[in-house]
Amino acid sequence: MQRSFYLMLPSVLLTLLLSGVFTGAQAEGPQDMGGWEKEAPYNQLYDPRELDSFKGYVKEIKTVTPMPGMKPATVILVAEAEDSINIVHLCPEWFAGPQDIGIRRGDRVKVRGVWAEIDGEFVFMASKVKKGDFFEFKVRVTSDGTPFWTMSPEDQEKHRN
Repeated sequence: MQRSFYLMLPSVLLTLLLSGVFTGAQAEGPQDMGGWEKEAPYNQLYDPRELDSFKGYVKEIKTVTPMPGMKPATVILVAEAEDSINIVHLCPEWFAGPQDIGIRRGDRVKVRGVWAEIDGEFVFMASKVKKGDFFEFKVRVTSDGTPFWTMSPEDQEKHRN
């Protein structure tokens, strides 16, 4: 009797571990997007008909709260010129934090997206950031502005290529 218990112990522990992991992941998942939902006021500011782009050097990477009550955003500050620094909102930090975006301070980038005014300040809401000839960080569907963080992993992959 005691021997069979020890044989079952690894599978019991594995089951308990996995159920805890999945329960935790579901509780922290994007069902509570914290103001980043597709129809939320923040995303309504993105007008794909106003698509624009610029080039510059990344001066800083940080997180900010875009609008009151929202979860933090991953943001890059991009200098187009010595006296012109643009605030670029990339995505919710829970989708990709500063360490996840593949962009570093000093990188030369081309940013594509739209301008929006939030609390009297103009910010650039990115759809993608290109670095060099081979790296691109995409966060929205360029044609209609759909945020990747609101899409299934399969749809994200389809739009990344």
